Amino acid sequence: MPKILNVSSKDILHQVKIMCQTPSFLEAIATRKIITDAALEAGIEIKQEELQEAADNLRLANQLLKAEDTLAWLEKYYLSVDDFEELAQTNLVSAKLATHLFGDKVEQFFYENQLNYVGAATYEVILDDEGLALELFYALQEGEISFQEIARQYIQNPEIRRAGGYQGIKRRSDFRPEIAAAVFATNPPQLLQPIITAKGVHLIWVEEIIKPQLDEQLRGKILGDLFTAWLKQQLEQLEIVPQMDVNTNYPKEIIKLKSSQAA
Repeated sequence: MPKILNVSSKDILHQVKIMCQTPSFLEAIATRKIITDAALEAGIEIKQEELQEAADNLRLANQLLKAEDTLAWLEKYYLSVDDFEELAQTNLVSAKLATHLFGDKVEQFFYENQLNYVGAATYEVILDDEGLALELFYALQEGEISFQEIARQYIQNPEIRRAGGYQGIKRRSDFRPEIAAAVFATNPPQLLQPIITAKGVHLIWVEEIIKPQLDEQLRGKILGDLFTAWLKQQLEQLEIVPQMDVNTNYPKEIIKLKSSQAA
C-alpha cells in the first residue's frame, strides 16, 4: 500500500515560487482576465449548445473518447466536472472574442502578407564538411548520384532518412533567413548550392513552391496569430501586482555580490 503524502495549496504555491514559475502563472491569470473582461465588454454570450460542442471538442483534442477516459483525465489533473466546463467555456470565449475582434481582418491581412504564407516542399541533408557537400552537389548535378542515396548515407534520423530527407511543406518563417532567401528565389525543381549555417552545411533540393490559399486552416492560423499579438499588446500595457507574501530578505552574500557587480 503506497504511503500518503498530503500537499497543501501553500506547498503548491511555494513550489511554483522556488521553481521561478510565478511570472508565467501571473501572465496566464492576467491573460484569462483580459479575455473575460473584453468578452464581457463586447457582449459575447455563450449558448448551451455551443458550450456542449466546445466540451466535446476538448474531449476529442485530449482523446477522451469514453466517459471513464474523461474521469481518469480529470483525476490526473485534479479537475472537477465544473473545472472541465470552465475550461471548455474559456476556450470558447477566446475563440468567439478572436472572431469578434479580427474575423473581418483576416482576408486583408492575408493579401498584405501573402509572401509569408508561400510554402516550399524541400529535401535536405546537413553535412559537417563543406568540401564533401560541394562534391555531392556536383555529383547530383551530373546525375552520378540521387538525393535519396545521399540521404540514406548521411542522415542519422531513421524517419527522415527513410523519407529521403523530405522536410514537408514549410513557410518562409520556418526556415532560417539565409535559407529562406535561397529557397524562395528558386525555379523548382532545383538543387541549391550548399548553404553554411551554425548547424552545418545544408544541401537542399527544392521540389515545389506552393502558392498560398486562404483555406479554413490558414484562416484559423491567421486569426490565432492576430489574437495572440493583441493579447501580448494588452499584457504589455498591464502592470500585474500579485497579492502574496514575497521574501525580500536576501542573504548578505547576495547583496554584496550585487553591489560588487554594480561597482
